[in-house]
Amino acid sequence: MKTLLFFESVAQSVPQSTAWYLADMGEHLGKQELYARQAPQKLKALKKHAIIESAVSSNRIEGVTVDSARVKEVVFGRAHLRDRDEEEVRGYRKALELVHTESGSLKVSENTICELHRMTRGSIGDAGQYKSRDSDIIEHYPDGRKRVISLKEGNNKGNNRGQLKEL
Repeated sequence: MKTLLFFESVAQSVPQSTAWYLADMGEHLGKQELYARQAPQKLKALKKHAIIESAVSSNRIEGVTVDSARVKEVVFGRAHLRDRDEEEVRGYRKALELVHTESGSLKVSENTICELHRMTRGSIGDAGQYKSRDSDIIEHYPDGRKRVISLKEGNNKGNNRGQLKEL
């Protein structure tokens, strides 16, 4: 609450390197605004590409894949979804859109997080809810071995790290 009063009462100096960075940022902001006015179509295409890459890459981490020929249709909602993976990619894009368009009014709360989870998971059973089942993480080795990390109820609270089993 009183942060501004602190800055008002104490003379602050800005290091020269920081001032250079701030000047560079101001210059680039001006260039960005100029670019937005002079080449809006290019900027729109870049934004579209960034959304696709974000949706696909973020879901790939979770093992979700979409046929590269269908990615654009899936992300921007012009195709009937074929499977759960496509539903998750589209849901991620919708959640990302909500965060970008409503960032000023979106509160960081349990309800918001559950809503974003629901959006990213689509109509999958646990969408927007807390986990109610145990999970196994399976690590696959190049030589064909597998290692299972069984996560039992309560592990999310840091009580234990799970049980390891070699397969």
